[in-house]
Amino acid sequence: LVDVVVSFLGILIVFPIMLLVALGIKIDSKGPIFFTQSRIGLNGKPFTIFKFRTMKTDSKKYAHCPTDKDDIRITSFGRWLRKLSLDEIPQLINVLRGEMSLVGPRPEMPFIVDTYESYEKKRLSVMPGITGLWQVSPARNAEIHDNPEYDLLYIEHRDLSLDILILILTIVFVFRSFTH
Repeated sequence: LVDVVVSFLGILIVFPIMLLVALGIKIDSKGPIFFTQSRIGLNGKPFTIFKFRTMKTDSKKYAHCPTDKDDIRITSFGRWLRKLSLDEIPQLINVLRGEMSLVGPRPEMPFIVDTYESYEKKRLSVMPGITGLWQVSPARNAEIHDNPEYDLLYIEHRDLSLDILILILTIVFVFRSFTH
């Protein structure tokens, strides 16, 4: 219930920003405003994730995510969106649809989930999230699947107070990226 209410209010509040981002994407490069991709969610169920498009349209849809801010696949405006985490805003739609939570392990692409060891599959036992313990950790610059211990730790200790702390830290990181 908290996820649905917060995501609905979040969409209402950031709707003007979403319009500006959409305009920026259209001005910066040809192609769609949104990037959609199959991800694996709760209990291994696939769903379509929504993000603002930050990469060139000729980029492979199912490849490892850029880890370098100078990756040639990223558009000029996309670099800015990624830096400020604005590309993640459309995932509020996934939360409204019941496919994601505000906080939880990040949903992975099918080809990565196919390589999971048995202990990593525990990540699929909870709803995936827009943000999580990994995103507010020092390891956040590496790929998600390289650091499953953060998700497993979150799963073992998750409760409302931890979710609130992660949301607050996420907001701090986003605001900090505006100033750096």
